Amino acid sequence: MHRDALYALTAAALFGASTPLAKILVGTMPPMLLAGLLYLGSGLGLALIHVGRRLFNPGRTAPAQLAAGEWRWLLGAVLFGGVLGPVALMAGLVRTSGATASLLLNLEAVLTAAIAWLAFKESTDRRIVLGMVTIVAGGVILSLTPGDASASASTGPMLIALACLCWAIDNNLTRHISAADPLFIAGTKGLIAGAVNCALALSLGATLPPTAATTMTMAIGLGGYGISLVLFVLALRGLGTARTGAYFSTAPFIGAALSLLLLGERPSAEFWLASALIGIGVYLHLTERHAHEHTHEALEHSHRHRHDEHHQHAHPNGYDEEEPHEHLHVHARLTHSHPHYPDLHHRHCHD
Repeated sequence: MHRDALYALTAAALFGASTPLAKILVGTMPPMLLAGLLYLGSGLGLALIHVGRRLFNPGRTAPAQLAAGEWRWLLGAVLFGGVLGPVALMAGLVRTSGATASLLLNLEAVLTAAIAWLAFKESTDRRIVLGMVTIVAGGVILSLTPGDASASASTGPMLIALACLCWAIDNNLTRHISAADPLFIAGTKGLIAGAVNCALALSLGATLPPTAATTMTMAIGLGGYGISLVLFVLALRGLGTARTGAYFSTAPFIGAALSLLLLGERPSAEFWLASALIGIGVYLHLTERHAHEHTHEALEHSHRHRHDEHHQHAHPNGYDEEEPHEHLHVHARLTHSHPHYPDLHHRHCHD
């Protein structure tokens, strides 16, 4: 399996599991406070990991940081993905079952891909589109399972759809800064969004739940929003937004399956049919092969790399040549052909 695909699928598993777990906590605190604690746990946990990485591996090359012009992308991602999206989801969870809410999150992948294709002109092909259609079809079949029909007429699904739109915007904004340190991106997002939502909730009269519930909420946030986002950013580097979103669209299925297990329900025939469709969609994405002659324009940037065919540059005397390493480097103009994804070095147009 492609390493970046594994990053995306693991991120999906962590995020998918967080939805039914958050559903359990919905009744213990207001939605805004719950969203704030989830992201605060993510930010604080990743900050500790970052400090530990520097203390126990001081010789490691410092990861790439944001350039001055890139902060707007991060702040936009914090607003849509860290502040607005989680509050909308938690408010929707109050009015929607955990399984239904998990399945409705399929909208995020569709909206992410649509924005990537239409607004940012990211390339795609019929195999990716077909895979996306089969994954979404699986979610639609599950959402139409008898017993959840009443939820479709409520405001809960509308709020969850709004959360999906916020996260789709967030995913496309984060793509622009995916070369930077993912721990920094996810940690900053968690700390700012968590602090904002917690402060707003407390100012509106909310009170912190017992220590055990607070700790559990923050732990769920670290896994489902923090570590998941780090892996998502790593996948963005190698796969691009639409393909990463396609793999991430397995998260609703994971969340729905866990909801069924936690509720002790017996899976229906529709559940297994949806499982097959989602499996086919993931297979289509994993076996995609995209190759053609393309041109890399001259580019200067910084990210962790090895000296492969895209990284043929010299280093100053005395530079540590151990690979992989990270530093500012220049790509000369190059034309060649090989299998590739719309990663950091292949964001070119197609005829």
